[in-house]
Amino acid sequence: MEGGDKAAMTFGAVAGRIPRGIWALGLVSMLMDISSEMIHALLPVYLVSVMGASMLSVGFIEGIAEATAAITKVFSGALSDWLGRRKLLAALGYGLAAFTKPVFPLAGTLGWVVAARFVDRIGKGIRGAPRDALIADLAPLELRGAAFGLRQSLDTAGGFIGPLLAIGLMGLTADNIPRVFWFAVAPAFASFAVILLAVHDAPRPAEVRNPRMPLSGVELARLPAFYWGIVALSAVFTLARFSEAFLVLRGQEVGVALVYVPAVLVVMNVVYFLSCYPIGVLADRCHRGTLLTLGLAVLVLADLALGVVDGLPGFALGLVLWGLHMGMTQGLLATLVADAAPAELRGTAFGVFNLVGGVALLAASVIAGGLWDAFGSRATFLAGAVCAALALLGALSLLRRQPRAG
Repeated sequence: MEGGDKAAMTFGAVAGRIPRGIWALGLVSMLMDISSEMIHALLPVYLVSVMGASMLSVGFIEGIAEATAAITKVFSGALSDWLGRRKLLAALGYGLAAFTKPVFPLAGTLGWVVAARFVDRIGKGIRGAPRDALIADLAPLELRGAAFGLRQSLDTAGGFIGPLLAIGLMGLTADNIPRVFWFAVAPAFASFAVILLAVHDAPRPAEVRNPRMPLSGVELARLPAFYWGIVALSAVFTLARFSEAFLVLRGQEVGVALVYVPAVLVVMNVVYFLSCYPIGVLADRCHRGTLLTLGLAVLVLADLALGVVDGLPGFALGLVLWGLHMGMTQGLLATLVADAAPAELRGTAFGVFNLVGGVALLAASVIAGGLWDAFGSRATFLAGAVCAALALLGALSLLRRQPRAG
């Protein structure tokens, strides 16, 4: 049997052992991401070309939107630990996001767009940490990396299906962006229906206690040093991977036609989709820290390609490397958080992790927008390469001390 066939059988066999609840959560993520990316793929261009926003404004809008989600995650994650119920909060978050999607096509001013992004991201924040904690609750220890990789893979499929639909609809509607936004409403409500009907909480083991105040100093002190090291590493890493809105704008800068602008996120997300599940499976068999450091090295190369290599070829290379680094890092970071956190504090751990990452993303997006306005796109991506290199150096030290998953 050929090596490729053996690998395919291995990945397929692992997928068959992953609990159905995790598959359902992956489908929920995919449908919501289709909706979100149909909007997100066009929103930066819509803001700049139609509403007259500056690059710095785009950075503020994107950064504030994601930081809002991250701040909300820390409270929803802690609440899920206190309640011992993850699905309730996850469903609330997906429902809120679904009901705010119609605001985007109705928005007539920049302020309405900002408000829509803000409320939509609150929904994302409410669902994020409880969903990730629920995956950790549902997944067998030996399949934890594969479970997070699968969820991320299905989520990422939405990341390129959404822009592909946006491309087709832009052609059918003669570049009518608000009309495309209306089409994005349907998959959002389908996502909400799936989580209501097909996802259930994992039984809580008798030995797992209910923390009374998950965000108190006493409880946070129970999170081990390795967890806090992962949080710090992720913060530095996030400074290098600012909002993907800047990838869209870089594509427009190098000559990508307006109707094909959504293809920027399609290319990146196809690579992301193809890599994150295999990396998750490998993470259950190999040293997770080694895979993560390789992913950080790929981000350095991606930023250099986008910042140094001119024209469409350099841009395409940077996009592929950017997608690969996402596949090699995002599921792994979530797996490492699940490894480090006690079961009764998983929601809180994911919430704090995402809060710190969201604050870093706000800083990264604002800095990226300011650098772009002041010095151009080259400075933005070269600064990202420097931050990625610093994260890589930190990872080499931290991940040598990685404890056994438990």
